[in-house]
This record gives sequence, structure tokens and C-alpha cells, in this order.
Amino acid sequence: MYEVILYYKFNEIDDPETFCAEHKQFCEELGIKGRIYISDTGINGTLGGTPEQVAEYKDQLTSISGFDGIDFKTDTSDYIPFAKLKCKTRDELVAIHKEDVDPEDGGEYLEPEEWKQVIESDEDYVMIDVRNDYESEIGHFEGAVTPQVENFYEFPEWLEEFEEEVGKDKKVLMYCTGGIRCEKFSVLMKEKGWHDVNQLHGGILRYSNEEGGEHYKGKCFVFDDRLVVPVNEDDMEPIAKCEITGKPADTYINCANMQCNKLFVCSEEGAKKMEGCCSEECRQSEYKRPFDPENAFRPFRKWYNYFDEDFKEREMESSG
Repeated sequence: MYEVILYYKFNEIDDPETFCAEHKQFCEELGIKGRIYISDTGINGTLGGTPEQVAEYKDQLTSISGFDGIDFKTDTSDYIPFAKLKCKTRDELVAIHKEDVDPEDGGEYLEPEEWKQVIESDEDYVMIDVRNDYESEIGHFEGAVTPQVENFYEFPEWLEEFEEEVGKDKKVLMYCTGGIRCEKFSVLMKEKGWHDVNQLHGGILRYSNEEGGEHYKGKCFVFDDRLVVPVNEDDMEPIAKCEITGKPADTYINCANMQCNKLFVCSEEGAKKMEGCCSEECRQSEYKRPFDPENAFRPFRKWYNYFDEDFKEREMESSG
């Protein structure tokens, strides 16, 4: 059994390039795999390895000045859901494309137990899912607003429309996978005039571990080779539907037509029927990747090259 961790920490790094090079060397020597992004504002990562490797990694990172107290979200897996290690610098840990968004000015943390208490109370609130639409499609909290945006940096524009619909005197609850997106989006909401802004501390994954996922429907999208993980073990029914068959499903694939590469919900039955494509037009394309029905839904989907590399590289912001 292996462990998979997701984490982030906002802390000033004077020389991100040097920090990154030294951190990557340590990870390579340790033999751990995953993706780590470093900027002048901190670190965001998701890694997998043996329990011993993960424990040593945590000890090393938290021993660095300013990186103690990291909230590691830990899950288990039968395999390491990463093909290799990537450790690099980026301009933003969370790609919101706005300057001077300081997490210190963000909303109040609600621990999982407190979050559940608010949900089960008679208190009036609005809940916002601060993830991309393809994530919330396969799973979300009951009653949550699920914005139809494809990238996190579209949320500021979405907020412009949202503020015309919801009074700013209303209590706001927000959540994401591990918490990092709420750190930034809560700042924007407060700047816009909302005062009672609250975020689920540790995100969906911590809530699942501590509260069993009650009040959450479906599964949680993750940016590694698992693609989705369960949240509420007592409610595992898919809430999304296969785009080919219309039947309940919660598995994502990329269209096998390399000119399309659309990410869509697809069942094994639908994938076999359309040879891994999202439409008949794509199935007839000369640019279609070979479809292997026996291995298409197994770990490490090597025929989804675009998803495994470019997509995860661009969107891993949602992990921490």
C-alpha cells in the first residue's frame, strides 16, 4: 500500500530557482514521485510513495524555516499514481491571474466538524464550489453553487455576475479539493464586500477523512492517475452521466481523436462503443489514437497522453 499526499504552504521564498533545484534533488534521491510547484510565495505539491518515503519527505520539508505546520492531506493507493517526478517553479501557486491577492486577508477557516454543523443547522448561507466545472460535475456538496468555469482564473469574472444575484450580507461557505483555491478566492469575495466568508479547512479530502463525507454527493476529481477518489463511502452512486450512453458514470477520459482531446465523462460501455471518442465524427477521424478496451480504464492510461502530461501540468493548482 502506498500513500498519496496533497499539500501547500504560503511562505516567502527569496530564491525559488535555487530552492526548487535543491528540493528536486532531495526528492530524486528519496525516490518519491509526483508534482511540486514552487514560487516566491510558497509551495504546492502532490506526491506518492511508500509510507517511509512520504514520512521522510514530510520531515524534510517541515524542517525548513517557515514550512512547519503544513496541513498534509493523506490518502492511500494500491499503486503510485504518478509516472515520474516533476519539480519546477511557476509564477503563481494558484493561477488566478490577479496581483496582490494575499491569503492572509482571506476568509475564516471552518474545521470539518464545524462545516458539518453549519450545514445541519438552520443558518442561512450560500455554498460555493471553488473548482472547475468538470470537477464538480462528478461530485459536490448538497446545495452547492457549481460555477460553469473551465479554469480557476475565470472565477473573478464569474464573481462579477454572482454578486448581482446574492446579497453580500449572506454567510458564504466555500470549498475546493484541498483548500488552496479558497485561500485566494475568499480574498476576492471579501474585497467585493462580503464579510462573513468561510472556507472548509483542508477541503473535500480532509472532510472525507474526518467526517466520512456526509452531505457530499458523488466522488472527488484528483489530478493524478486515479482521476477520481471516493468521498462518502456510504453514498458511492455516480451523479454524472456517460455522454455516450446516458447511463450513470463518474469516469473521465480524453477523446481519442488527438485533434479533439475533449475531457468527458464516459463509461466503459460508452468507450467501447465509440472506441474512446466523444462523437461519431471523432471516431472517424484519421487522427484517432488506437483504442485498447482491455486497458483503457486501468491505472496509468498511457493512451491518454494529453491528459497525463499537459492537462495535469496546467491544472494541478487544484490539488493542495
